[in-house]
Amino acid sequence: MRKLKIGIIGCGNISSIYMENCPKFPHLELVACADLDVQRAQLQAEKFGIPNAYSVEELLSDPEIELVINLTIPKAHASVTIQALEAGKHVYTEKPLAVTREEGKRILETAKKHNLLVGSAPDTFLGAGIQTAIHLIEQGEIGIPIGASAFMIGRGHEHWHPDPAFYYDIGGGPMFDMGPYYLTALVALLGPIKRISGSARISYQERTILSAPKAGTKMKVSIPTHISGVIDFASGVIGSITTSFDAFGGSTLPPIEIYGSEGTLLVPDPNTFDGPVKLRKRDEQEFKEVPLAYGYNENNRGLGVADMAKAILEGGNYRANSELAYHVLEAMYGFQDSSDSDKHYIMESTCERPESLSLERKNS
Repeated sequence: MRKLKIGIIGCGNISSIYMENCPKFPHLELVACADLDVQRAQLQAEKFGIPNAYSVEELLSDPEIELVINLTIPKAHASVTIQALEAGKHVYTEKPLAVTREEGKRILETAKKHNLLVGSAPDTFLGAGIQTAIHLIEQGEIGIPIGASAFMIGRGHEHWHPDPAFYYDIGGGPMFDMGPYYLTALVALLGPIKRISGSARISYQERTILSAPKAGTKMKVSIPTHISGVIDFASGVIGSITTSFDAFGGSTLPPIEIYGSEGTLLVPDPNTFDGPVKLRKRDEQEFKEVPLAYGYNENNRGLGVADMAKAILEGGNYRANSELAYHVLEAMYGFQDSSDSDKHYIMESTCERPESLSLERKNS
């Protein structure tokens, strides 16, 4: 298999793990990086041995680059993705796919128009932890899945983040920050969503940054910070989810639980690639940890890019695809729409449950 030439746009903190991991996949060749601050791109290029440090315009005009990894801030995801598609590049973007459903639809339409592929983070569901859980469900270890619950409870990024204001603006909040991990994992485990009901609130209209260097700065809150909802999956499974930036201490429950007719499965944090995965069968008194069945058990951000690149080079499907990403984007808005309308939100989109990874990939 030949190497696919890749360029990264956005050289902030998260770019380092992509730049570190891309060379680990033999069919990826990271040839350029770009940023609005070209000096930042130059520093990352020097640190990770990337041949070219470009402006965004230079990267998009380089005919050798076939796939762009979009690591810009959420509000810029759609505009940068569409620019890259118009330039003839495939795109893999960080989550979320976009910050509005309208932008998400434009991305899908533009990709189809140019016969190009779009992928989106998170790809953590391809890690050893969630893939092991998926395999257990597929093997019937919990019988027929009946229900699920998910919890992401925290006290807000102003307690630790150096510049947290964008987490409280459109495209932020606990649902858009962490919801993609949880909802993508749930769809990978249980299939697409049919209907949503939700309640959402802005608990505090203003917050104060408590972390350096902007400690004491006031922030206006424009996005719900505590969201709870019920998810009806097309399969008939009923799930619940709570995401919050308003709770101190939070839940002691596992991030995700799946309840079946023959057992219950404890699924690990969907923001990680590893475990633990725990299973309790119908007649057992305690949960038992299940050995991870796959090798992607470290921070393998970029795994979704590698899977997508293989589809570009060889044909076939890829798992962290645009249909899945848009389905998750619509679902995140569905909770807010349901809360605002006092009605169920009926999903317009659907997607295929991503194919599980082969068991041939063992622990590394």
